[in-house]
Amino acid sequence: MYTIIDGKKIASDIKREIADEVKRMQNGGLMVPHLAAILVGNDPSSQTYVANKIRDCEEVGFRSTLVRFEKNTSEKVLLDKITEFNNDDDIDGFIVQLPLPEHISGNRVIESIDPSKDADGFHPVNLGRMVIGLDGFLPATPYGIMELIKRYRIETAGRNCVVIGRSNIVGRPVSILLSRKGVDATVTVVHSRTRDIAGIVGRVDIIIAAIGSPGFVKADMVKEGAVVIDVGTTRISAPETKTGFRLAGDVDFEHVAPKCSFITPVPGGVGPMTRVSLLRNTLMAAKQRR
Repeated sequence: MYTIIDGKKIASDIKREIADEVKRMQNGGLMVPHLAAILVGNDPSSQTYVANKIRDCEEVGFRSTLVRFEKNTSEKVLLDKITEFNNDDDIDGFIVQLPLPEHISGNRVIESIDPSKDADGFHPVNLGRMVIGLDGFLPATPYGIMELIKRYRIETAGRNCVVIGRSNIVGRPVSILLSRKGVDATVTVVHSRTRDIAGIVGRVDIIIAAIGSPGFVKADMVKEGAVVIDVGTTRISAPETKTGFRLAGDVDFEHVAPKCSFITPVPGGVGPMTRVSLLRNTLMAAKQRR
């Protein structure tokens, strides 16, 4: 019988821990952490995600700020706002919600963020610190994945792990975190150019699916007793639902789950952990700045 990795519950536990820390800061006469977000355009997924982040801030006692720009906003206007946030001592951490419109360079935006306020953990300075094992702000989704593995006491030392996908946001960072000393997994990264993905995935103990392809991981690709972490959150049409869509993961949950020891659902698995990781990074930034 498989165990559901309940990201919603773990995120709730962590938010209580953060809220307690915020209360201690208040009792010590310190300002509470302040997380800001910049949203460009009207992408429905991004709007929902940012709204959830604002609610998370309220729940743990953070202050929050949301700045919205129209989709046709120039890159210069966005970079000017980032500079303003960098220089605002009242803001401890901030994010620029991705994806951005095509006329704006995502890399240029990420590089313009002050690394000490980089709540998403995407800046090259923070990624570089992660690579060499120094403390810093970790990318939010990989941070959340590692916390799920830790809190469910999933054995990683010496186990074979495959990461499906090589994005700078999830795939590459989580492969590095899994191979760190103290975690000690043996990690393979597969992607669109990999030959015999099914054969490689079928031999490993831990699967991290972060490719953005609904139902990509089938039951015949998973060995008995494997741990499966599904990062996928693709919106697909579902006329029978109130919203007209549903979130689909990269794993064929119905058929894969019976073969697993542990598996994350979609939604309710990795997603809540990504948001709570932003809070943890912002809390760390605030404590450093205080």
